[in-house]
Amino acid sequence: MNDRYDPGYGDDQYQLVGYDEYGRPVYRQVPPQQTQTYDPYSQPGQQGQPEQQQGYGYDPYATAGQQPPPAYDYGTGRQQPAPSYGSYDPYATGPHQGAAPAHDPYGQTGQTAAGAGTAQQPRVAEQTAHIPQQAGPADEADPGRPGAEYHTEQFAFVEEPDDNSEDVIDWLKFTENRTERREEARRRARSRIVALVVVLALVAVGGVGYLWYAGKLPGLSSDDSATGTTTATGAQKRDVIVVHLHDTKGGGTSTALLVDNTTTKKGTTVLLPNSLALTSDDGTTTTLAKSVDDDGSDGTRDALDSVLGTDIEGTWRLDTPYLQNLVDLVGNIEVDTDTDVPDPAAKKKGTAPLVNKGQDQTLSGKMAVAYATYRAPGEAQNAQLERFGQVMQGVLRKISSDPQAATTTIQTLAQILDPSLTDKDLGSFLAGLSDLAKGGDYKTDLLPVQNDGTLSAQAGEGVVKNVLGGTAKSPDKDAAVSVSVQNASGVKDNTEKARVVLLNGGFTFLEGGTAGAARATSEVVYSDAAEKANAVEVAKTLGLPASSVSKGKISTNAGVAVVLGQDYKPSSD
Repeated sequence: MNDRYDPGYGDDQYQLVGYDEYGRPVYRQVPPQQTQTYDPYSQPGQQGQPEQQQGYGYDPYATAGQQPPPAYDYGTGRQQPAPSYGSYDPYATGPHQGAAPAHDPYGQTGQTAAGAGTAQQPRVAEQTAHIPQQAGPADEADPGRPGAEYHTEQFAFVEEPDDNSEDVIDWLKFTENRTERREEARRRARSRIVALVVVLALVAVGGVGYLWYAGKLPGLSSDDSATGTTTATGAQKRDVIVVHLHDTKGGGTSTALLVDNTTTKKGTTVLLPNSLALTSDDGTTTTLAKSVDDDGSDGTRDALDSVLGTDIEGTWRLDTPYLQNLVDLVGNIEVDTDTDVPDPAAKKKGTAPLVNKGQDQTLSGKMAVAYATYRAPGEAQNAQLERFGQVMQGVLRKISSDPQAATTTIQTLAQILDPSLTDKDLGSFLAGLSDLAKGGDYKTDLLPVQNDGTLSAQAGEGVVKNVLGGTAKSPDKDAAVSVSVQNASGVKDNTEKARVVLLNGGFTFLEGGTAGAARATSEVVYSDAAEKANAVEVAKTLGLPASSVSKGKISTNAGVAVVLGQDYKPSSD
C-alpha cells in the first residue's frame, strides 16, 4: 500500500502526519531519498533507513535529534511545522512508562508531541500500536481529497492492558475471597456446634429434671410390688384427706385416703382395711373400724397420722344417701364391676340383679351405693373395700375439673361437713383430683395389713413411703390382747369373719389353723387369771355365751385362745 500522496502539485510527495484541532488532515513533504515502502519487520540497526509509519505522524525508529520536513495543511493552505519524531517515544521508559498512546481522532497528539524530546528506546512487548490499513487500491476514496471517507478504525490505537498484572490481581482477590469464605464457614460451623451443644445440654438437663420431677430417675425411686408401679420418693408435696363411707342401712364403715401429689401431678386413692391397728385416745390398741365408731373423725385422723406418718388435712364423712345424690348430680358413673349385686329392695328370690357384672357398667346413684357396700357371704372385707374405691374413682372422673363448679356440686349435696373441711376446700380438692383422673394419672391402692392388724414390710416400703410419703409405725403388739383362733366349725370362712370381728373389737388376731374334726360348741380359754376379763370380752365380741369361757392351758403365746364350734354364728360385718 502506497503511503505517499500527491495532491497534484508536481512530483513532490506528501505524507499524512495527523489532524488538526478541527479534525482536518495535516501532511508533510517527504524528501525523495526517504520515499521507501514501509517494512513492518525492519529492525533498528539494519542496513538502510527505516521507513516512517504511515498515518500516525511519527517514525517509530527515529533517532533523537532527527527532524522531519515541515508538513503542509491542505485544509488551511498553510505550511505547518513538522513534528519532532525524535521527541516521541512509543516504548517510553520514562514517567509514563507502560501507558500506550491513546487514539486522538482530532490530531492533537501530533501537536502536543512537539518538543517532547526523548531518546529512542528498545521495543517493549507489552505495548503495541494498531497499524491501520489504508483504503486500499486507487478505486477507493483518497483521504486527501474532498469527499473522502474516513473510518475511525483506520486510525484507532489499541491499548492492551497488562494481562499478567490483571491476572495476579484477580488471583489475589480470588484467594482472599476464598480464604474469607473458608474462615466464615469455619466461624459458622463453630457457632452451630456451640449452639447444638447448648441445646443438647438444655435438653439433657430438662430431661433429668423431668425424670426427677416425675419420679422416674434411677436411684431415686423404688418399685411398689403391690401395685406394679414406680413412685418417686423424696421431698414432695401431698394434699391428703380421709373419707369415711357410712352405710346407714347395712351398718359398718369403709375408709379411704384421697391423695393429691402436687409434685408428681399424680393422684391416688389408698384403701384402708377396717382391721388396721390404731392407738385410741386412751392409749389402748384398737382397730380402724372401732376407732371411727368410738373416737370420731378427729381421734381417727390423729391415730392414722401416727400409724402412717402422714399429715391428713381434713375428714370427709360421706353417708350412703349423700353418695347416691353425688353420683346422680355428676350424671351417673362408669365402673368395671366384678360381681352381680342383688337389689336390696327385692322381696322375691330370682329377681334380676340391680348391678350386673361386666365392663363399663353405667351406675346410677342407687346402683353405685349398692355396689360400693356389697359384700358377698364369706367374702373378705377387702373385696367390698375395693368396690368402694372403684366407685370413688368413677365419681372423680365425672365431677367437674373447675374448682368453682365442683364447689357448687358439693354445696348442692347440703351435707354437714367436718369443721376441718369447708365446701370450698373440698370442692377445689376434688376438682384437682378430677383433672388427674380424667388424664389417666390416677390409681387406687390397697394398704397391705397383716392378720394382727399391723402393717407389713410391703406396706411400709410401698404405699406408706412412696404414695403417702410417710413411715409405717404400727402399735405395740403387746399393748392389745392377742387372741388365737382355731376353726372347728366346719365352715372355712368363719376364720376370716372371726378375725374381722376381733380386730374391729380392738384385739390382736393370731391364726390358729383349722381343727381336724368339727366341734359342736365353741370354747374360749385363758391361762392367766389376769386374762379372765379379756376372755369374757372376747366371747362377747364373737357372740358366744359366757359359759364358753374357761381357764385352761394355751399352747400359743396368745393371752386368750378360741376354738370355733358349730354354734358360732358370725355377724354380717
